[in-house]
Amino acid sequence: MTLKELSDRLKKLKSAAIFCHMRPDGDTLGSAMGLKYLLESVGAKCRVVCESTVPEKFLFLQGMDTISDVPMGDEEAYIAIDSSEIHRLGMLAETFEKAKKIKFNIDHHISNSRFGDVVYVEDRAATCEIVTELSKYFPEPLTPLAANYLLLGLSSDTGNFAHKNVTPNTFLAAAKLTACGADIYTIQYNMFKKQSAARALLFGRTMSGIRYFLDGKFAVICVTQQQLNDCNATADVTEGFIDFPLSVDGVEVAACLLETGNERYKISLRSKGLADVNAIASVYGGGGHILASGCMLNGAMEEVIDKLRFTVSQYIEK
Repeated sequence: MTLKELSDRLKKLKSAAIFCHMRPDGDTLGSAMGLKYLLESVGAKCRVVCESTVPEKFLFLQGMDTISDVPMGDEEAYIAIDSSEIHRLGMLAETFEKAKKIKFNIDHHISNSRFGDVVYVEDRAATCEIVTELSKYFPEPLTPLAANYLLLGLSSDTGNFAHKNVTPNTFLAAAKLTACGADIYTIQYNMFKKQSAARALLFGRTMSGIRYFLDGKFAVICVTQQQLNDCNATADVTEGFIDFPLSVDGVEVAACLLETGNERYKISLRSKGLADVNAIASVYGGGGHILASGCMLNGAMEEVIDKLRFTVSQYIEK
């Protein structure tokens, strides 16, 4: 399917619910809100839904507080955006899967399982980059707010345009959004500079405990529920933590273990290029991109670290 063909299908819709993935990041929220604007610009009624509460850090953009936790149910179509697997929709996965609707799947993850009736998956820096290009097939120009939504995801999924997933097309998309009125300073400040005292405290304590394996090539940080409680912090403030251990000289792969329940960990993986972390994550049922992926693992913390250490060793040596 081409992007033009996708736009033709979308423009025929009279109503839609757009599904963000659980524990939402800037890309799923930005692409969902950006797509909502495009569909509403051609007369469709839209609602953006997410099983998780939108983290406070994203509420600086008008409209983010309108995201609901359930669809109305009478929408013509359901659209999953920036979700590589249907289970990434969390508690809304069953709602999406069992609904007798036209189901769209729009994503940029190479590990996407191609669920849904209408599938558009392209390896881009961010799903917001896809939606930005999609906008050229809609009659109305992007408003400054819609452009801000899309620049939010573009910026956050590229580490403020610092990651290896950035291409010339990424910068072209950013230039287009800026021309439409997007405010890069406000987005950059809120996403990469502004932080609470609780996050600063948690960051310091977490980074003081970096552990190194495989002759310094593999770095691991851990964030436990106890640490979150001690710092009066919530799990969403850990976004971006993984970038620090990866920046250490000699480290090729970094992992962040975030405790989400009793002996249950959300694993974020990053690579400088020597190892394919999408392949590593897929060993445990996860996925994402070659340089940035994730998965879930159960077990005692040391057991989880040992599993990751062994798996990473297999891919770094190849």
